[in-house]
Formats: sequence, structure tokens, C-alpha cells
Amino acid sequence: MSDNALVRMANEIALSFGAHGEDEAITETARHISRFWEPRMRLELKQLLADGRAEGLSAVAAKAMEQV
Repeated sequence: MSDNALVRMANEIALSFGAHGEDEAITETARHISRFWEPRMRLELKQLLADGRAEGLSAVAAKAMEQV
């Protein structure tokens, strides 16, 4: 899966929970990614973050990945 696709999908998940407030959006985004993403996808996004290549990733999605 492309880097852009992972970032886009994580941002869409974070956006869908945005109406719940930032803290809950972070928690729910992390929960969704943990439950529904393949381990390989989670690992790829974590690596993008570690390498500084997750350009465009929202703050909520980035904080959620800290919990995944």
C-alpha cells in the first residue's frame, strides 16, 4: 500500500471521530486502527512516522498512532 494511501486512510478515520472532541477522537482512531487494520499496515504507518515520512498526517492520527 502506498504511503499516501495509509496517511489518507488514517486521516479519514481521525476526521470521522473529530466531532467527539480531540481526546476521544485520538482514542477512537487508535482503537479503530488497532482493530481493523492489518498488522502490516499499522507497522508501515509507524515506520513512516519514525522516518519522518508521514507528510500530511493529521495531529489526531499521529497521536493515535502513539497508542497503537
